[in-house]
Amino acid sequence: MASATVRSKFPPSTYAVDEDNSASENVNQVLSSVDDPELKLPKRSSLVIILLANALLQISFFIIVSSSNEYALHLGGTSTFSGVVIGIPTVFSGLTLIPLMKYDRGGYGLALNISCAASISGMVLYACAYKANWLYLILLGRITSGVGFAMWMYCKRFCSDPRIVGIRRRTTLASWLMVGNGVGMGLGPLFGGIFYRYVGFGKGTGNVWNGFTSPAWVLAGLWAVYWVAVRIWFEDVFEKPSVESDPEEIELEDKTPVQLMDNTSNDDPVNASGTSFRHHVRPSPSSSTMPSRSPSPPTEHSGKLELGQWASVVCICWFAMASFFILGAWEANIPVYGSVDPHLNFTPFSAGNFLGIGALACFPFFVLNVFLARRVQDRYTLMFGAGLGGAALIVFLVLVSLDKTASGGSSNWISSQIGVGTAPAFFICWFAVALGFNVASTVTMSLLSKQLPPTVKWNGMSSVMVQYSNYLGRVTGAVWGGAGVSVGMSRYVGLEIAITGIGMALASSVWKHLKAKTG
Repeated sequence: MASATVRSKFPPSTYAVDEDNSASENVNQVLSSVDDPELKLPKRSSLVIILLANALLQISFFIIVSSSNEYALHLGGTSTFSGVVIGIPTVFSGLTLIPLMKYDRGGYGLALNISCAASISGMVLYACAYKANWLYLILLGRITSGVGFAMWMYCKRFCSDPRIVGIRRRTTLASWLMVGNGVGMGLGPLFGGIFYRYVGFGKGTGNVWNGFTSPAWVLAGLWAVYWVAVRIWFEDVFEKPSVESDPEEIELEDKTPVQLMDNTSNDDPVNASGTSFRHHVRPSPSSSTMPSRSPSPPTEHSGKLELGQWASVVCICWFAMASFFILGAWEANIPVYGSVDPHLNFTPFSAGNFLGIGALACFPFFVLNVFLARRVQDRYTLMFGAGLGGAALIVFLVLVSLDKTASGGSSNWISSQIGVGTAPAFFICWFAVALGFNVASTVTMSLLSKQLPPTVKWNGMSSVMVQYSNYLGRVTGAVWGGAGVSVGMSRYVGLEIAITGIGMALASSVWKHLKAKTG
């Protein structure tokens, strides 16, 4: 009775608010223990599957580079046709994205399964062209593989998907994608050259298994094994309500304030809108009881971009195109240029070594970039990569003009087989081009996703914009590289320097708008 007497001295609203404050403190303690949403990451097994998909796609794209010129010539084609064979998959990747995005339901499983099936089929067709002795079958095989290369866009989208990746982890995951790019650029041409050299066309080979076809057969087997792993370990992501929503909040949103008042009991204090304090109000993360941190960008947007944002989009898409144009051009050009230059005299084996060793030499820097991404702004990374690659292009233009691409090289057997020793100055240029433009391409997707509203819709749109820019660069770059000797090497390099210069001018003009959170 004493307790009841003491309690009756205070109005009901007073002890209700006291009780409400106590509940708020408990909720604050729970929320403070939850991981920062800006640092969230997807499930590890699914992330590994996506990163492996990116690496396998890169290897599949590059493994034919070192021997495609000889393969095309053997079947009656030309060096320009070889460039088309290298670059054509990206055209059909772009065409595949249109219907694929219509039926993917915001997930990744459909694209993964189609990528595995198309990659296996494409490799088999590419290998069968030798026995069929039909030039256009290697083109058909690469076109089929191109359907699988549509997965590249989904790899980028996965690593910037706001449903599963926080804003401060997007550049980090993009850096891991670049590591996969380095693996593909290094191991692809290297293994292609090794298969050409050591499988060859001698004893134990034939129309089915030889130096041209063995890389395709091996990769078809790897894709089959990977497909099994996808079916076992990958967990898809689909469209769903916001992570911060719960059934109770959704129910409240469907009711009017009058209905909420009717459903609230008399002893349950309510706020001005009719929502129960005790059961329905959630403490705001910006409450004074929460630890202070830098404000996050607003989560609600009108859906329209400002002029500065559109300028940033154009700049980033230009770099996405330029990086892959120049990389694709060099990868297609080195085997062709090396084979016709009497000072280089590259074979498919030495060209594959030259490409592969240069890309693998970049690998430690790619890994280092994963850790630097958390501390360095994306715009600085973009300009550093473009500047390094542009400087290498200028040096190579000087070497070509002076006919000194083999300067400092050795003509002994070992140097000619490895390729690097034949032209060390040329190799340094290739290393700097590979490192610079790969680093620049790392931040295009993550930086664009930070410039646009953090919604699933805009993430999908930004992924498409960057991927189509990549595709445009890959296909035109590969054709330009195959035709580099025909148009003249000075003009070939000059165009690449001009494209890089335009990109750096664009970045300088929108420098303030390119500022974004690190990580």
